[in-house]
Amino acid sequence: MEWLDVAVLGGTFATLLLLGVPVAYCIGIASAAALTLSVLPGPAVTTVAQQMATGLDSFTLLAIPFFVLAGQLMNRGGIARRLIALAQGMIGRLPGGLAHVNVLAAMLFGAISGSAVAAATAVGGTMGPVMKREGYDPDYAAAVNITSSTTGLIIPPSNILIIYSLASGGVSIASLFLAGYIPGIVVGALIMLVAGVIAVRRGYPRSDRTGLGELARLFVDAIPSLFLLVVVMGGIVGGIFTATEAAAVAVLYALILAFVYRELKVSDLPKVLLDSASTTAVVMLLIATSLAMSWVMAYTNIPQTVTASLLALTDSPVAILLLINLVLLVVGTFMDMTPAVLIFTPIFLPIAIDLGIDPVHFGIIMVLNLCIGLCTPPVGTILFVGVGVAGTTIERVIRPLLPMFLAMVIALVLITFVPALSLWLPRLFGY
Repeated sequence: MEWLDVAVLGGTFATLLLLGVPVAYCIGIASAAALTLSVLPGPAVTTVAQQMATGLDSFTLLAIPFFVLAGQLMNRGGIARRLIALAQGMIGRLPGGLAHVNVLAAMLFGAISGSAVAAATAVGGTMGPVMKREGYDPDYAAAVNITSSTTGLIIPPSNILIIYSLASGGVSIASLFLAGYIPGIVVGALIMLVAGVIAVRRGYPRSDRTGLGELARLFVDAIPSLFLLVVVMGGIVGGIFTATEAAAVAVLYALILAFVYRELKVSDLPKVLLDSASTTAVVMLLIATSLAMSWVMAYTNIPQTVTASLLALTDSPVAILLLINLVLLVVGTFMDMTPAVLIFTPIFLPIAIDLGIDPVHFGIIMVLNLCIGLCTPPVGTILFVGVGVAGTTIERVIRPLLPMFLAMVIALVLITFVPALSLWLPRLFGY
């Protein structure tokens, strides 16, 4: 019976997705169809609706609209420009310096805003024209921006790590946030390495050397923006406030900073709030339907069935981890990150725990896996945003993206099989 449930759930979802039905509706309808095998159609639909409402009744999820709003305020409040200037002063002298500036700025801005879309828009919108003016291939610049923007989903604060905490049954958000720093830096460093090699081969220019005095001025100018990291992470790790309270503090701080920088007017706030509400509504609908699907899978024993089947194939942790990574890489190309985490965490996390893998480490593996999917067609959100910002096409940007993909896959392998990269910082802070 469980395999019939799997077939109905997966078949309905895939069919609706191929027909062009929005992902949230695909998930909700597929959940009701699978549950219909166990109960009557009427009660099945009612139960799915109840689980959607119940799933959203979570204090933890309140962090998401706050972080979305904080990201919007940062994007419009001059923070991105100051971080880009600091990044250019720090590493612009390297071969292909502007590509490295793009990566470092995306890491810094993503770490502050927690949004890959905001990083791709703010950093790509600023760096793209500059790189084109300096002789960089626009498709190469777009590829660098697209892949580096995903680091903001690994480096905290990160909405997707909050969602993983919810899906995993309560893994500490503070430990997940701490675990994301080194993997995020590893991903960014490998993208910079690849970008640097390509820049040298193509003879892209270096930026002028920045003097110590100018670098100090840029750093001082960016300190208020960087201090947000200290406020958010220091408060969470120090136990001063929860992740949700930290998100609210981030909104207040970003709002004050935007007015201090004089780059946001009171008349701009309605548009900022409307954009934040629209983004939050889409995310929350995906979360609601995904949580309902997770409940349906638990009710029909699908996770237990998949776990038993995988463990019956092999008892090698390496083989199973490679298989899970492969499945998630494929899933990431067809499904948005939020529903993928909520649906597949209950399936794969029990397997990981049976293999002795720390849930925090597995969360970083899962998120990085799905970050790669954000850069690939047909559902790659960051791919579409990055291409739109750069004014190019997916067909033209795919070729320069391939070496960046390779860098991200190498980072995934390292992070999967070297747990210390994820677990050293949480253990250092006693988590």
